[in-house]
Amino acid sequence: MSVTINDIAELAGVAKSTVSRYLNGGNVSEKTKARIRKVIEETNYEPNSFAQSLKAKKTNFIGVIAPTLDSFVTSTVLMAIDEELRKRDYSTLIISTSKHVDREIESLVSLSRQKVDGIILVATGVTDKHIETIHSIDIPVLIVAQEADQFNCIINDDYQAGFEMGKYIGGKGHTSVAYLGVTESDIAVGQKRKQGVIQGLTEGGVRDIKTFLTEFNFQDASRVTQELLDGFKPSAIICATDTIAFGALKTLLRLGKKVPEDVSLAGFGGYTISEVIHPSMTTIRFHNEATGKMAAKTIIKMTDGEEVPRLQVSSYTFIEGESVKKAKG
Repeated sequence: MSVTINDIAELAGVAKSTVSRYLNGGNVSEKTKARIRKVIEETNYEPNSFAQSLKAKKTNFIGVIAPTLDSFVTSTVLMAIDEELRKRDYSTLIISTSKHVDREIESLVSLSRQKVDGIILVATGVTDKHIETIHSIDIPVLIVAQEADQFNCIINDDYQAGFEMGKYIGGKGHTSVAYLGVTESDIAVGQKRKQGVIQGLTEGGVRDIKTFLTEFNFQDASRVTQELLDGFKPSAIICATDTIAFGALKTLLRLGKKVPEDVSLAGFGGYTISEVIHPSMTTIRFHNEATGKMAAKTIIKMTDGEEVPRLQVSSYTFIEGESVKKAKG
């Protein structure tokens, strides 16, 4: 069985991009060179000279795969990535997948064939197929917004943000709370953010917690809110995103309920419009621009064969708006 560059990387305890950099005469520390050289000698690894010659030619293109282009969060991240890459003389190739997992896989393969130097995947989830595909392409891949143990990732601190929001709502004396979340295939928002909210609510003394599933869009959130109110009368509703909160707000207003007098409402996202609407939204603002800049700097380091942290966590800010009030005793 032939030895691959993945095998060399694993045995040497370094990133695949570091091995590739070493083979192409790039900048690798002497200590790391020695480790890689030892493994190559022990395994009798022979690099594919044709593939190596192609790889040695940098294109200064970075591929970026995004789930959508009409999201406030995603567009902010993408603009920051593009701006930071431009400063460093890189060009960006952006592909939108319209939230289709199969297109994410296809785009990874397509970009690798176009000989981009690296790929930033703004992921909606990480499946076995993602893992298999990323391992099969000899190009550095950075995952943004989702965590996968095998790869370099940048994530929001979804659990802690959720916990802080849950604790805040509990601290306002609310005893019955509805949470509008999304599918658990989205590890970051669907699982970790939800887990944080529920733990925060529990520690805040809330005992009556019901969770509901919605899509990321305004229309479905409005529909689900109507359904939940038919059988549950929460004093507060926490939504996985501000867009979902806007959908909930629409239904509450249509039913003649005032926010926060009748029902308190909170979200995540910190969109500009969240501060403009009345009442202004109590929300968590993730530092999306900083995430984009971090992603651009990280992928360049990866393409240069530099070691980068396996996991980087972007920070957030709690925004105390007018949409949450202290519950009646």
